[in-house]
Amino acid sequence: MKMKWALLASLTALAAILAGCEPLLVLDPKGPQAARQASDIMLSIFIMSGIVIAVLVILVVILFKYRASKQPADYEPPHIEGNIWVEAICVGIPVIIVAFLSFVSVKSNYIVESAPVGYEDQEPLVVYASSSDWKWHFSYPEEGIETVNYLYIPTDRPLEFKLYSYGPITSFWIPQLGGQKYAMADMVTTLHLAADEPGEYWGRNANFSGKGFAENTFNVTAMSQKDFDEWVEEVHETADPITEEEFNKLLEPGHLGQMTFTGTHLDFSPAPEHNHDSEADETETETETNQDDHSSHEESKHSGH
Repeated sequence: MKMKWALLASLTALAAILAGCEPLLVLDPKGPQAARQASDIMLSIFIMSGIVIAVLVILVVILFKYRASKQPADYEPPHIEGNIWVEAICVGIPVIIVAFLSFVSVKSNYIVESAPVGYEDQEPLVVYASSSDWKWHFSYPEEGIETVNYLYIPTDRPLEFKLYSYGPITSFWIPQLGGQKYAMADMVTTLHLAADEPGEYWGRNANFSGKGFAENTFNVTAMSQKDFDEWVEEVHETADPITEEEFNKLLEPGHLGQMTFTGTHLDFSPAPEHNHDSEADETETETETNQDDHSSHEESKHSGH
């Protein structure tokens, strides 16, 4: 009886403690990408819960049915042959579960890597999100604006983030809008998101990148397109332009508050994809020049003959 009341008290205390916890952000989606991932997480939880419950039930049945009993000292249990159906179930069910979860994962991966569902025909807002120790730089090339450690986005419009890093590998993550994706120093990765509801969201670097990693966070504000356009106009009226000297200071290791500039650093410090394109263009130009020189040399030889 004492054990029963102790167990009941423990469960009551656990329920009271968990009731005071804030909801998991990944299970409170505010965009189509995050909603897809949240549904996959819940599906996995339900399947795993079913497996755990089934195993516990089987364990109780086995412990009860095959418990020790008062048999004579010379008692020999009967020899039992293997049951093909039991073996098929024990092997087949895990295979089916793994195959099903694999199918769901692959299908979801294609969905979240593409333009958000319902936004395929809309022009996305392109934002270059670059990281440095330990801050985030957001460049709006079409709007001619750059922010540090905060992000303003319109709702009901697809977002296309171009991710890269000015330091170690980081991971861009806004839990309520979608999954995380790496930002690296020598390449640009693309992340598609969208916000269905206005609100204040939280983002961070989800990859350890040094002693300042814990505070490598940023704020996200989702608003209507009208409010977003008004914010863009306000920034152009009040903010100072970003300069190469100022940007180089921002890249130095340390923490900063929120900052706003007109213009973007892409004008003097382009993203890696631009560098690669420039190198490719230079290589192509050099190749064409060499070919022209070779053709001229051949023509001169023929003219001499």
